[in-house]
Amino acid sequence: MKDKILFWLGVDYTNFCLAYSLQQKIDCEMYAIIDVTKKPRTFFETQHLVDFKNIWFFHDQIKKKSFKPDLEYLRKFEKKYKINLWQLVQNERIFLYPSFHKFSNDETLQILEQECRFFEKILDEIKPDYFFTKLASFHHLELFFQMCKNTNTKVQAINFGLLGQNCIITQEHEKLDMVEDFEHIETKNRNFDSLQKFMKSFDLTKQLENNTIAPSRKTQDQISASTEYFLKSDSGNTETHYPYYGRTKIKVFFYYLKDLLRTKKRKSYVDKNLIKNPPYDDAPFVYFPLHLEMERTLLISAPYFTNQLEVIRNIAQSLPINFKLFVKEHPLQFARGWRSPNEYREIMKIPNVTLLHPSVDKNELYQKCSLIITIAGSAGFEGLFYGKPVITFIDLNFSLLNSVDTITNLAELPKMIENSLSKKIDPSDLDRFVTLLEKSTTNFDYADFLTKFKKEFFYNGNLVDVEIPETKMKSFLEKNGVLLDTLADAHIKKINWFKEKKSFDHS
Repeated sequence: MKDKILFWLGVDYTNFCLAYSLQQKIDCEMYAIIDVTKKPRTFFETQHLVDFKNIWFFHDQIKKKSFKPDLEYLRKFEKKYKINLWQLVQNERIFLYPSFHKFSNDETLQILEQECRFFEKILDEIKPDYFFTKLASFHHLELFFQMCKNTNTKVQAINFGLLGQNCIITQEHEKLDMVEDFEHIETKNRNFDSLQKFMKSFDLTKQLENNTIAPSRKTQDQISASTEYFLKSDSGNTETHYPYYGRTKIKVFFYYLKDLLRTKKRKSYVDKNLIKNPPYDDAPFVYFPLHLEMERTLLISAPYFTNQLEVIRNIAQSLPINFKLFVKEHPLQFARGWRSPNEYREIMKIPNVTLLHPSVDKNELYQKCSLIITIAGSAGFEGLFYGKPVITFIDLNFSLLNSVDTITNLAELPKMIENSLSKKIDPSDLDRFVTLLEKSTTNFDYADFLTKFKKEFFYNGNLVDVEIPETKMKSFLEKNGVLLDTLADAHIKKINWFKEKKSFDHS
């Protein structure tokens, strides 16, 4: 019997490109849920590049209508799929940070109920063996992601790797699937100096920049995208796509003008008030890098720690009396218009906290700090290469290291900090993990691929509601064929791993 593979196709077209390559390698049935705006819809309705057995347009299923939400159905749904629905919708950026339309409680539940019923219908109708997706940035994809994970559908989600130009294919948010007997992995006998050189060969900050939805700031791209939107677009998404509710061209114009002025004003505050020359010699310090907000790492991966101000307060009051807490603003927060001056002032009010400018050298902070605490960020991973202990607030792929602790009870944070500060870090432990990571990653430069696609189709990310000619897409696929074959081979390898694991589990 043929494997049934269900793809999630959104504004990240990587999985469509993957499907094109995959169909030439394996005999399977392909299906797709398509989460796009009005203009690119025509491409998916008429394209002949990928032979999908059936497709569904996600926003066709979510009607703008008023009805009494069926809370009993939603409660049974929660039990059936083991999903906390309030956690998902209350951390949805569209509902949490509304720009053009404030969603009522009933509207939120109406949208959620329609999503749940649609997703159940899909799983019941086709019973997919595999679900190929990217990691979720919005609640509806995370909802379906969890539904698949908690049933018999195997998830393969593409994620950015920790080692630069590669990716990880996983069924967990921030973890590795194919973890061997970690203690018996052979190391390469690298010390911290050689491990640091290895780590610095990868530009993780640049990778994160490609991972954000921040568009290119190139003037020509912005002018072209603005011309396309204001002169050629009919704004048809405002009635059919709930993320676009309330948008009009005039509202969009004034919103982005206001945002531009606000961002400039906030940047001035950041430059004048955040510390650019840290007082390293005043006292030993613990380093806490702020997360980018709003971003999936907090909203989905760490849903109970989205209030970073409270996290900072909890850490600050848990430190030994002779320690300071250095908090650094994220260098890519400009993509979200910086934080409000009030937020910065609240952080600076905490007596033993020093708020650092985003330009401060992170490597110097890693070198001179005594401990790194992060909610769920890559800074913890980077700090390990400097021999520094790490505390995280959720389990991450590097949490299996002895030098990493995960907080499960805030009342235990002072004791955990005290224990971490006394740890002696063994480089062979990190060496072993890096070896495992190298084996678990795929030589597909996900960040670079997204950059190429944005440049080719989306005015460098400035506008995604555009028409996509099939000839142009075919040319792009052929130009990147070797790269996509690498990604397809990695997914096939993962399919085989699932089958071998199932066979082993039944033996």
